Amino acid sequence: MLNDPAFTAFRDEVRTFLAAHLPDDIQRGAARATSVFVDPAITLPWQRILHAKGWAAPDWPAEFGGPGWNEIERYIFAAECARAGAPNLAPMGLKMVAPVIMHYGSPEQRAHYLPRILSGEDYWCQGFSEPGAGSDLAALQLRAVPDGADYVLNGSKIWTTHAHFANRMFALVRTSNEGKPQAGISFLLLDMDAPGITVEPIRTLAGDHEFNQVFFDDVRVPQANRLGRENEGWSVAKHLLTFERGGKYAPGLIGRLERLRKQTEIDAVLRAQVDREAINLQALQALELKAMRGVGGSSALYASALKILGTETAQRIDALACEIAGHPAWADADGQAPDELAVVVPRYLNDRAASIYAGSNEIQRDLIARLLLG
Repeated sequence: MLNDPAFTAFRDEVRTFLAAHLPDDIQRGAARATSVFVDPAITLPWQRILHAKGWAAPDWPAEFGGPGWNEIERYIFAAECARAGAPNLAPMGLKMVAPVIMHYGSPEQRAHYLPRILSGEDYWCQGFSEPGAGSDLAALQLRAVPDGADYVLNGSKIWTTHAHFANRMFALVRTSNEGKPQAGISFLLLDMDAPGITVEPIRTLAGDHEFNQVFFDDVRVPQANRLGRENEGWSVAKHLLTFERGGKYAPGLIGRLERLRKQTEIDAVLRAQVDREAINLQALQALELKAMRGVGGSSALYASALKILGTETAQRIDALACEIAGHPAWADADGQAPDELAVVVPRYLNDRAASIYAGSNEIQRDLIARLLLG
């Protein structure tokens, strides 16, 4: 499939563009990133370059400003970006809230938000988890009380990635306590500079400031900023989580593993471990391509399965990278490791969370069991 002449020509076009337009400083910043969530100081300049080309949102249909690529072209683009060492663009706007705005948003909401997401003018964070509602997201308690044309919000969100950078948040809030917990949740779009919002940093084990706790004290949000109907935000969230969980892991991991392979030439044992992970990635890629064709299972089933396999493969590669970085051959004359190896320990620590966020892998296994076994 990927070797079809038309796709080969497309791959060459992407490869040529990346060679000409991916700046060295952005490439190096991506190599030294310790998380899949790269700081906007690196990603936004790259997003502006891609936006000028019309390639900032590969998954978007042409009617909303995307390139209108098919699934295979999107997959090839992701693989070539990873191969070239381009940074991942922040997913919260482009890949998470944008699809639900397209699906659930009013014409006015689409016209306002989508161009700003595409250009990078709006930088988004996700307000889902709370101190008492993580994997059990339906237990959330951030209260949104109607008051005239607004909701008044009180409570907090936690583990909010890049809230300290964001000027927008999409959030799940509780608008009713009647019925089952999922029935009283609404989906809001809000401004992070609204009075009453406080962002407090959470330092990770890796020493990074990636996460935050966000506090809401009588924060007013217009009811016009709701996506979907009141108390029906759970359906909106399920639509969004399909995009968050069902990402394409193999292209980025293949690119990373190939860069690590260059550091194993003098150690046969490490080289064999890289080869073993390369085989696992071929299997993961085959499953992703099968999911793209919609063969043999529902999108929800594939999303959960790929989330498990992708994150656990990434964690194994992290562990392998630490072994490679610990080899005495990798210190250069100045005692400095190559960029790809200089950050392996914080990346290893950061990616411990990958099997927890977007619904823990244990929850995903439960979902798979229910889908397959009833």
